[in-house]
Amino acid sequence: MGFLGPGPLEPQVAHALGFAEAAESALAGLPPGAVLDLGSGGGLPGLALGERWAEAEVVLLDANERRTSLLEEAVDLLGWRERVSVIRQRAEEAGRVRSLRASFDVVVARSFGPPPVTAECAAPFLRPGGILVVSEPPGGPSRITAPQGACGREAAERWPASGLAMVGLEPAGRFRRRFGYQVIRQVASCPERYPRRVGLVAKRPLYPWSGTPPLGRARTGPDS
Repeated sequence: MGFLGPGPLEPQVAHALGFAEAAESALAGLPPGAVLDLGSGGGLPGLALGERWAEAEVVLLDANERRTSLLEEAVDLLGWRERVSVIRQRAEEAGRVRSLRASFDVVVARSFGPPPVTAECAAPFLRPGGILVVSEPPGGPSRITAPQGACGREAAERWPASGLAMVGLEPAGRFRRRFGYQVIRQVASCPERYPRRVGLVAKRPLYPWSGTPPLGRARTGPDS
C-alpha cells in the first residue's frame, strides 16, 4: 500500500529493530514497559518493537485513517489486542490526553517530522527518565556517545540542548550500528503548555535549526 516507502522489507525491519538496540543501550539493557510509535504509518518500527518487547504495552499513533485501519487489522491478526493499541489522532492533540501524557518509557520516531517538531510532539508522552529514539542520517559513531560534544556538529544543530530543554529533554548521544539513531532523554516533566496547538508546532518551531525556512514561510507539519 506504499506506507513503508521504497526498497525491500528486510532492511526496513532491521532498521526498525535498531530502535530497540538504541533504547536498550540507553536503558541499561532493560526492556521498556510502555512504548509509543509516533506517526506509526505502516507499522514500522511499532509492530517490530511489539514483537521484540513481548511484555510491553505499545501504542501505535497515527492520524491517517487508511494507515490506522491497516494497523488495527495487523494487531488483530497478531492477537495483540490486550497490549497493543492503535490511536487515530494528531500527536499535538494526543499529547494533551491525560491517560497518555507522561506515560511512556520509550517513544520512537521513524520519519515523523523535523527535529523541533518531533521533540515537541514526543516530550509530552515521556515520563521523566524515558527515552526518545529518532532515526537519523547515516554517519557517526558506532555506540552511544557522551551527550556533550560527541554527537557531532550536525546532530548538535538538529538537537541543541538549549532547545530540547524547553520541553524537558536532553541529548543522550548518537547510536549507530547498521543505521543511525539519535537518543534523547526526558530529564524533567514536559511543561503543560506543550504541545502547542495543531499547526503552530510546525509554523513556529520550538527552536531554530538548519532546515527552518525563512520567516513567513510555513512548512508542512506532521501528519500524525
